[in-house]
Amino acid sequence: MTILILGASGQTGRLVVEQLLAQKVSVHVVVRSADDFYALLPDHMPHLNQLIITEASISNLSAQELNELVSGCSTVISCLGHNLSFKGIYGQPRRLVTDSVKRICQSIKHTADNNVPVKFILMNTTGNQNIKAGEEISLAQKITIWLISQLIPPHADNEAAAEYLQAHICESNENIQWSVVRPDSLIDEIDCSEYDIYPSPIRSAIFDAGITSRINVAHFMTALVTDSALWAQWKTKMPVIYNRVN
Repeated sequence: MTILILGASGQTGRLVVEQLLAQKVSVHVVVRSADDFYALLPDHMPHLNQLIITEASISNLSAQELNELVSGCSTVISCLGHNLSFKGIYGQPRRLVTDSVKRICQSIKHTADNNVPVKFILMNTTGNQNIKAGEEISLAQKITIWLISQLIPPHADNEAAAEYLQAHICESNENIQWSVVRPDSLIDEIDCSEYDIYPSPIRSAIFDAGITSRINVAHFMTALVTDSALWAQWKTKMPVIYNRVN
């Protein structure tokens, strides 16, 4: 199987690549510079022969190029996000994540083998409420998140990307199965640690946020690729991941 990773040069995407390669899984990444990407990987990274690199910006690829990109992939993992700079937050493309998710899903529909649905794993945030699952949040949190979505375009982009999967890729879809992974406040740690997965947030993402290490997010998303029982548990859902607090 080949796993296509979008946003592979980001802090979490890179860790997903490392963990999949460590398990000898073939990985295909789309990055602007192969040299810059290799520089992000650890020295003596094992199984680099399993890594395929396409140098491009995902937003600039044609429909035909996207079709070729997803053809033969068993899973697509999106760790796409906006750069944390003024231009990255307020410049174009405003809907990087949503537009990429839509275009990739269209390409999967055109190229997929109907007998074997392609997995789509989207990294998102606990700040995104799963309304279809009946999640409820306080009025104060609703107002705060609404303000954030108006003032910080990337949040609205993340919401729209998850909403697209929920609204347009139903459980009976023959081509695509999806899962939206929602970490809480992201931190950097060197090693994986114990973590817990919940169907919905157990605390306020705004007023009582938990923590989630990027390496644990990468571990969980890798497990969704390799563990069929885990995938069956969380497909068409929006699991929330927290570091375990002892």
